[in-house]
Amino acid sequence: MSDQVSDDADVQRLVDEISRLRGQVAQLQERVEQLDRLAHQDSLIDLPNRRGFLRELERLIARVSRYGATAAMLYVDVDGLKVINDTFGHRAGDQALIQVADLLASGVRKSDVVARIGGDEFGILLECAEEQSAHETAARLIDQIAACEVIHEGFSLPMSVAIGVGMIEATDTAELVMSRADEEMYRRKAAA
Repeated sequence: MSDQVSDDADVQRLVDEISRLRGQVAQLQERVEQLDRLAHQDSLIDLPNRRGFLRELERLIARVSRYGATAAMLYVDVDGLKVINDTFGHRAGDQALIQVADLLASGVRKSDVVARIGGDEFGILLECAEEQSAHETAARLIDQIAACEVIHEGFSLPMSVAIGVGMIEATDTAELVMSRADEEMYRRKAAA
């Protein structure tokens, strides 16, 4: 009889220990997911950061390579942010960035990826996009942002962006796609 009681107590201790360990594993998994979000999300804007964008770009290149799909990257540079920061402070600059991010995100499909890839630079991934439609999307976004007004403490802060389009090829690397779109953005900026 005492062996049975001892065995029952051992089983219960083992069940309790397994339950405790499962709880710890669940907490650790939640923490890993939280750290992954922090590593791939921008700290100011609710968008992926450069690291998160590169991860999505690599996935998109793989889909283009595997399925022969068409896709493009838009490289977006916000004009005049330094002047806003210097004149009205970084809070105004942050407000302008948030508004531009909202306009970019609302101006593309839900399946597209918008990310902040630098201080005043954004990247947009357009899946299933031909070159002409990518340029049309860029032109539409430029017009939307130029038409908006950021009001900060009663002052209207005019906004504008330059956007370069880089088509994604099956043999591309993430760096090559970004470089191509960035160069196109600077060409457009110089021509303006």
